[in-house]
Amino acid sequence: MHAPLENAYINLRGINVVLGGKPVLENVELQVRRGEFLCVIGPSGCGKTTLLRLAAGLVNPTAGKVSFAGDELSGPRRDIAVVFQDYGDALLPWRTAYGNVSIVLETLGVARAERPDRIHQVLARVGLAKHADKYPQQLSGGMQQRLQIARCLAQGPRVWLMDEPFGALDAITRQALQDEILQIMSDGSTVLFVTHDLEEAIYLGDRVVAMGVNPGHIARTLDVPLPRPRDRQATFEHPEFLRLRRTLLDFIKEAEA
Repeated sequence: MHAPLENAYINLRGINVVLGGKPVLENVELQVRRGEFLCVIGPSGCGKTTLLRLAAGLVNPTAGKVSFAGDELSGPRRDIAVVFQDYGDALLPWRTAYGNVSIVLETLGVARAERPDRIHQVLARVGLAKHADKYPQQLSGGMQQRLQIARCLAQGPRVWLMDEPFGALDAITRQALQDEILQIMSDGSTVLFVTHDLEEAIYLGDRVVAMGVNPGHIARTLDVPLPRPRDRQATFEHPEFLRLRRTLLDFIKEAEA
């Protein structure tokens, strides 16, 4: 059972955001429960990324309040990790895979003697154990995104914020990483996941929030009562999956009309 919404890890109340004189988000109310995988979908320009940046403490609301674990969120925190879509810009090209993970531990003040074991552990967890000495440009797109996830694992977050992390990958790599992220998050991590892909949102999420535009707002929230652990074929053929996909397709068509 999920914790009640009032005990949410991430709590956005009465959020308005105005950027450059233009309203981007209006009257947003969003709560993410501890241990929940919450996906956010919506047409381009609805403010999905701004919503995620609010939850990361990277953007301050014009009005309203953002809190994390009961405390007001006033800036980035080490227990909130952000996985960006543009993994190429997120990684340090002059550092190897090992070095890219090491920089996180260095920043956290982890003793030098403790770093090697922790670095190798997280690289192994994302399937990069044999690629520790390679530089980002020597890795495929999927491997670079795995490396970004490894850096976040080294951070030891309680919450993961993901901004279309698989959007730039080919279909096969994307599917593989979807399954891997489900496995990684099966430890009860809290996830806020932004995506354009409706099937991805349903496959990964416990709930799906659909945003509307002009300005961005929460239009619908759908529970995803599909069993876990999820098998790709069984899930995609499940009647409830098909029903939810149709509901979200209809929503997007109406929103973009």
